[in-house]
Amino acid sequence: MTEYRIGAIMRTDIPTLTPDTPIRRAVAVLVDAKAAAAPVLADDGRLVGILTQKDCFRPALHASYHREWTGQVADHMSTEVICVDIEDEVIRVAEKFATHPHRVFPVLDQTRVAGVLHRSDVLALLTRFG
Repeated sequence: MTEYRIGAIMRTDIPTLTPDTPIRRAVAVLVDAKAAAAPVLADDGRLVGILTQKDCFRPALHASYHREWTGQVADHMSTEVICVDIEDEVIRVAEKFATHPHRVFPVLDQTRVAGVLHRSDVLALLTRFG
């Protein structure tokens, strides 16, 4: 199992957002892509946060009560992001998933976002080889 690297199982066809994306648009992007989360990138491509479906519930509820969407991604994203490296061993990342509540980790190739890793993908691999 130690020979498996994150790069082999990560998802690369992922939506990304910017901090200034209107939150209504960001929610639509997540829903349309059936994505649990999207990395938030600065203009220079640097990771500055992550927007999860959970982060979207507060503005969506506000919109359903008040009939208006307010704010941008920057107002709702999580800025303390736990990332994994594309060369990390799957078993080490599985241990990380076991100790953190997050469902998705951005995957970095040096400083660039290369994809995302869902805990369900890691669990599926563990199940195949366990």
